[in-house]
Amino acid sequence: MITYNTINVAMPKIRRRDNSAWVKRVAASYGRKVGDVAYIFCDDEEILRVNRQYLQHDYYTDIITFDYDEDDVISGDLFISLDTVRTNAEQLGVSYEQELNRVIIHGILHLCGINDKGPGEREIMEAAENKALAMRETRA
Repeated sequence: MITYNTINVAMPKIRRRDNSAWVKRVAASYGRKVGDVAYIFCDDEEILRVNRQYLQHDYYTDIITFDYDEDDVISGDLFISLDTVRTNAEQLGVSYEQELNRVIIHGILHLCGINDKGPGEREIMEAAENKALAMRETRA
């Protein structure tokens, strides 16, 4: 089950049913099923609190993914700072909706086993994001 929650922000304008179907298609393309995935949309202060408390990182970020996968079933909590998504969209010159979709699927790709911190991994993640975003556009 995919759930959508908020802390300190209004729920973004996303079509939950379409988003959930897209997430399931992307996961299936990696041979995974979707278990319990919780999207928690929040503000910068909440994501900073989570980052400090659970990861001992003292900085803002767009998404934090807590991975609870078991075998081929992806599960996790995905904290997304809508403040940072908006700032990143402005800096990248893309729409807020486009950047939000990228971050929404970024967390799912982490749950599917794709990393972005090591050498060459960022490029792999970007390619996976682009492939997943194309899957959304063809079925939306």
